[in-house]
Amino acid sequence: MTMQRRESLQWMLAAATLPAWSPTGAAVPKPRPTGYGTDPNLVKTYRAGELWPLSFSERQRRCAEVLCAVIIPADEHSPSAAELQVHQFIDEWVSAPYPDHVKDKALIVQGLAWMDAEAGRRFRKPFAETSAEQQHAVCDDICSVAAKTSPRFARPARFFARFRDLTAGGFYTSPQGMKDLGFVGNTPSETFDGPPAEVLKIVGIRPV
Repeated sequence: MTMQRRESLQWMLAAATLPAWSPTGAAVPKPRPTGYGTDPNLVKTYRAGELWPLSFSERQRRCAEVLCAVIIPADEHSPSAAELQVHQFIDEWVSAPYPDHVKDKALIVQGLAWMDAEAGRRFRKPFAETSAEQQHAVCDDICSVAAKTSPRFARPARFFARFRDLTAGGFYTSPQGMKDLGFVGNTPSETFDGPPAEVLKIVGIRPV
């Protein structure tokens, strides 16, 4: 009797659930898939460290907090990056198991250690305990493009550039940061008059 197509599929599916067998008859375990687990629930608010263990020690967290405040201080329009807990966002970021985040972790953790060591060498105290003037003095030496080519400041400069990017990313994706930018997206609008003439002029488009 000829096997029907539906019966063939049933046999194939049943065979796929059985363990693999070697020529000797011994069961061969199937390789387990690798990955990062399931996606998080995107409508749930997670607590810090709930998705994966955080990386910063208390001293590193304090150093990161102060550095966030130096990079984006408070002004008349918005609070500082530290007040918005951006340092916690950075801790979450570098603690994630994904390859790019793992690279960032090595750079950020070593950079924070350098900040404390440099502040200790200059001022005999950790970076978080120095004055605002002393904090700016350390940052000024590593925040320029030229610092990346300096034998002494090359790696700290790469750390500072990445930390600054993460600080800006965390700050300007918060509600307060978007308000500071004047971002008006994600809100309903009855009309749309198009981009302002000043913006069109910048990109070289003549208003119609």
